Amino acid sequence: MVAWIVLAVAALVVVVGVVLYNRLVRTQQMANEGWSGIDVQLKRRADLIPNLVDTVKGYASHERTLFDEVTRLRGEAARIREDDVAARGAAESKLSASVGKLIALAEAYPDLKASENFGKLQAELSTVEDEIQMARRYYNGAVRNLNIMIESFPSNFVAQLFGFRLRDYFEIGEGDRAVPQVTFRG
Repeated sequence: MVAWIVLAVAALVVVVGVVLYNRLVRTQQMANEGWSGIDVQLKRRADLIPNLVDTVKGYASHERTLFDEVTRLRGEAARIREDDVAARGAAESKLSASVGKLIALAEAYPDLKASENFGKLQAELSTVEDEIQMARRYYNGAVRNLNIMIESFPSNFVAQLFGFRLRDYFEIGEGDRAVPQVTFRG
């Protein structure tokens, strides 16, 4: 009789372990999917930026330092390892601030503001920024769920046993939220 009880308890522990492992895997895959969504949108934005820079250059050629900064920051963001979420967030935040300055620059050039090409690029960039925010919320929610499972009892034992690791949230720094300051040289 005792052997059956021990066997039943051991079977229950195995079943619970399998269920927790499968939940961890599912949650980890959701976080991977979320990061993939962010990455796709960041690449879309990176592809739009050269067109935006070229369009604005035609109207404001003397703003060379801003164009160089946007180009440099775009390159820096592209070179960061895909799995370095914190560094990618910091780089993308700086890039967003520079792109914001570029958009603000259009205010000083009525012809540029009225340009159909610029308007389309600006609308497309706005759509991509919205998509980045939605992807970011999804990713951060999936990471939150994964991190909770990794830190919660009893799934923390299974997570530790199989090497599941806490993930970083994709944060956007204050530079992205600040109103860009643009000075015009004449």
